[in-house]
Amino acid sequence: MPDDNDTRAKAARMADFMCFAIYSTNLAYSRVYKPVLDALGLTYPQYLAIIALWEQDQQTVKALSEKLFLEPSTVTPMLKRLEAMGYVRRERDKEDERNVRVSLTDTGRALREKGLGFGKQTVAASGLTPEEFPQLQKAVVRLRDNLIDAAGKTEA
Repeated sequence: MPDDNDTRAKAARMADFMCFAIYSTNLAYSRVYKPVLDALGLTYPQYLAIIALWEQDQQTVKALSEKLFLEPSTVTPMLKRLEAMGYVRRERDKEDERNVRVSLTDTGRALREKGLGFGKQTVAASGLTPEEFPQLQKAVVRLRDNLIDAAGKTEA
């Protein structure tokens, strides 16, 4: 008869933790993305910023930070690097100078266009069917949103 410690040890295997599954999947995803990002000369957060600005230009640094799930103090240096590379433009908001608005340059838009075809590579690398991929993506987004809500409730 197994004792209580054996039961707990079996129940606590790392491979069974959802958080580890998500974390290790993120690392594996990064390996698939690496050649794509290297070809574009970007880091993954920089690539996401380009995509977010392509979807909606003229965002404030705060809004972009929220969209990327990063702190403004992390996003600002990244945007400065993207600006030095010629991909974005940062300007003080004319109506409220406390805000900085970020927009893509023509070079930044062209970079986004160059990266458009890479999504098919990651879908193919996933081994999921064209039907399974969006279903899993929606489930992961729902999980993320639920966890954010739960974390907000515990902070209150």
